Amino acid sequence: MLPNPLEITPADARRFVRRALRLDEPVGDVATALAYHSYIQIDPVNVCGRMHDLILRNRVAGYREGDLMRHLHGDSQVVAPAQRVAFEHHLPSTSILAAFPLEAWPHLLSAMKARTKRRGAWSGALTPRERELAKRILEELANRGPLSSEHIDDDRRGRKVWGNSTLAKATLQKLFFHGRVLIARRENNRRLYDLPKRVLPEKVLAATEPGPEETARWLVLAKLRQHRLVILKRNELPLVADVVQPIRVEACPPSLFCLTEDLSLLEPLPSANDAPAATDVRLLAPLDPLIYDRRLTRCLWNFDYVWEAYMPAHKRVRGHYALPVLAGTELVGHVEPKADREKGRLRVVSKRVRRGHHTAAALLDLAEFLGLRR
Repeated sequence: MLPNPLEITPADARRFVRRALRLDEPVGDVATALAYHSYIQIDPVNVCGRMHDLILRNRVAGYREGDLMRHLHGDSQVVAPAQRVAFEHHLPSTSILAAFPLEAWPHLLSAMKARTKRRGAWSGALTPRERELAKRILEELANRGPLSSEHIDDDRRGRKVWGNSTLAKATLQKLFFHGRVLIARRENNRRLYDLPKRVLPEKVLAATEPGPEETARWLVLAKLRQHRLVILKRNELPLVADVVQPIRVEACPPSLFCLTEDLSLLEPLPSANDAPAATDVRLLAPLDPLIYDRRLTRCLWNFDYVWEAYMPAHKRVRGHYALPVLAGTELVGHVEPKADREKGRLRVVSKRVRRGHHTAAALLDLAEFLGLRR
């Protein structure tokens, strides 16, 4: 039975989300952040830092650009499966690529199997041409070790999904979606795939696949841990009713919930001086967990934001890679920075920030993180 809803003010809810998402007290390392948030979304676009780096630099003390990839794949060219502590794969029922701790693997298996039976040029069943090439790719991986699509001697074109990809790239991508190959490492962000037994520890691959209800519960818990204050659907709530607290916030949907383990973060701060000041300005990643749910962001933060990197240029309002600006417990606008790596500078393409809020220090911090000058 659910406890009675806890009524809090929008200001308290915003402060809670900041604290629960570790923006006030960063964790000590990437492994802790990954376990705490269940997963970290990965995106290859690099305009002013990659998505995962922009998410984690605000949550991990001393985080350096590329630390997540080093955590996943190590500093060396080859990581033994026994030494692997995390991996890359897609969030079930989505095309979202994410970094997961090893314990997530069994919960991804049912989604991998389901994809092999669906139609779809991106992640569905292999076509006859792809099946024929997949056999050769798997043999080459077994004999040669990690390979990218560029290492496969086949110049045929694949079906058009994202641009004009080769048949080898499309086939490897599907094999990855199906769990038959995994990302062993990256070279300049290019994926090199290998057989699962040469990427993940044997005991992880041997884990028993959980039942449907157990995996469904894991997915809802991952959603709660990722965002900390969430709107739960009717079919999601029964799966986690024993570990959630209903929350009521003025002007927000009635189906808001947080984890009961986070309730202590709703307690008043020891001192007013401990509250995040408006002068504490952060540049958030476009898909930061704090602003990911557009509906909740709109009602709780009075901030309407859409990431426009993959949107046609003529439809963009904020810019190609605009970063939301968090000032204390308010979202006050956005800044669109661009890294000019050749000149070693971080340029500001556009900016729209509420009067009275300043972003110079936050931009300098981002420039230093990227090894650039402001």
